[in-house]
Amino acid sequence: MSEPILPAERHKLTPLNNLIFMSRWLQLPLYLGLILAQCVYVFHFWVELKDLILAVLGNETALRHIFEAVAVPGSATSTATKLNEATIMLVVLGLIDVVMISNLLIMVIVGGYETFVSRMHLEGHPDQPEWLSHVNASVLKTKLAMAIIGISSIHLLKTFINAKAYDEKTLIAQTVIHIVFLLSALAIAYTDRIMIGTQNQSKTPH
Repeated sequence: MSEPILPAERHKLTPLNNLIFMSRWLQLPLYLGLILAQCVYVFHFWVELKDLILAVLGNETALRHIFEAVAVPGSATSTATKLNEATIMLVVLGLIDVVMISNLLIMVIVGGYETFVSRMHLEGHPDQPEWLSHVNASVLKTKLAMAIIGISSIHLLKTFINAKAYDEKTLIAQTVIHIVFLLSALAIAYTDRIMIGTQNQSKTPH
């Protein structure tokens, strides 16, 4: 009768295999870099929000900065001398855009690190993201695609607000690009569904 294999012996890696497996930590500087990018977006968000508040209070410098940031040549916003509904909407959409990109960064940082580098052992933590409990490469890919669609929707809405300042080709091109994002997300989700169905069939006893 053969002796049982101990867990330590079963999971022991050769030096080469261990080196290859440890190479996943090379991704750590990439995720730390994305954290720094997140800090840049937080700073940008508060700068834009401060300018919006000061512009509402009548600060000329903040008002000029707002118009330079959101005005499109040829639109009504570019010739405005005070905040109007369209200008405020464009600024707010810009803030929402920053938040959505920040959410995208969080998904890449947390989900990517958990999936490809090391477990974070957040089970039972009150702030654990709901999606992180079942995250894998396919789930992360689908969620990133949905986040990109949301960001694209914000940019498309900003374009439609100033539709008169754009030519027809630009409007059509942006709409087509957004539709391509939608179709790509649907294709990714459908492919993942097929793969999950195939895996479930292979596990089902015959």
